[in-house]
Amino acid sequence: MAADIPYFNLSDGTKMPSIGLGCWMGAPGGAERVSEMCRKAIIVGYRHFDTAAGYGNEKEVGKAIRESGIPRSEFYITTKLGWEHHRVQECFEESLDNLDCEYVDLFLMHWPQTYEPGTQNVLPPEASPTIVDTWKDMEKLLGTSKVKSLGVSNFSVKTLEQLLPHCSVRPVVNQVEMHPFLPQNALKAFCDSQGILLTAYSPLGRPAGPEQAISIFNNATVKKLSEKSNIDIGQLLLSWGVQRGTVVIPKTENETRMKQNLTILKLSDEDMKVLDQVHREPGMHRTLCHNHPSRTGGVVFGWTYEQLGWDLTKGGVVPM
Repeated sequence: MAADIPYFNLSDGTKMPSIGLGCWMGAPGGAERVSEMCRKAIIVGYRHFDTAAGYGNEKEVGKAIRESGIPRSEFYITTKLGWEHHRVQECFEESLDNLDCEYVDLFLMHWPQTYEPGTQNVLPPEASPTIVDTWKDMEKLLGTSKVKSLGVSNFSVKTLEQLLPHCSVRPVVNQVEMHPFLPQNALKAFCDSQGILLTAYSPLGRPAGPEQAISIFNNATVKKLSEKSNIDIGQLLLSWGVQRGTVVIPKTENETRMKQNLTILKLSDEDMKVLDQVHREPGMHRTLCHNHPSRTGGVVFGWTYEQLGWDLTKGGVVPM
């Protein structure tokens, strides 16, 4: 039986489950792990799965869904365009073929960056295909019955402002790293004003490299709030994310944790305010997902922070 969770209405009239299972395994592939994870998730009630061409596991995600015996219409499947923005139609067809699931509910531009055709050299923002060129090609996919909604991922206010004036169909979702250490308040306010729903990847945080010592689960304020409310920390963080009006897509291979993550609780206004303020603690406003150099002029997948529309504040890399 599907879990009883809230749904969000998207600006194109479709609906999206507030909780999904993220299928990035930390490295491309992981076929056996992904298959088993998705199989267990479906049994405990997940119907929303988030994958990408770059994850290298669309086939396994689609296979688990098909073999469940549950009607396709009960699932919400998101996948993403990779780095070949000059091949939008072809890349989408490859993803759909890998998933083998009739259609895709949501297709995202994974990153605003793209490779130069035939190479793995990242093109600068002004080079063709630009994000506008890529989006125009994505819009053409809506003329078929193969995709229901379009969106973006890892877009900032700056890149959205570059894109939106040229859209015939506006993105319904922007998927970004988001959690109490990185609440993305400015980006959320902008997306709310534009009718774009934010989806949080790494909603529980994900330490990397030197960040290992800093974890939301080890934060004294979060631990105290969890103990006071007798709520598992993961449930607390995901409930905060959904209650503030965002979709959350945590990843776990643990069946017990899967069940806990599906249990969204109503937090008091006071508890929400406490979590809203955690990122203001010294050294806590930071990205936990990407271990990029914390310095002005840093480069992320070939683009500078300025080109991406990211800013460095309070020691963290913060999409504006």
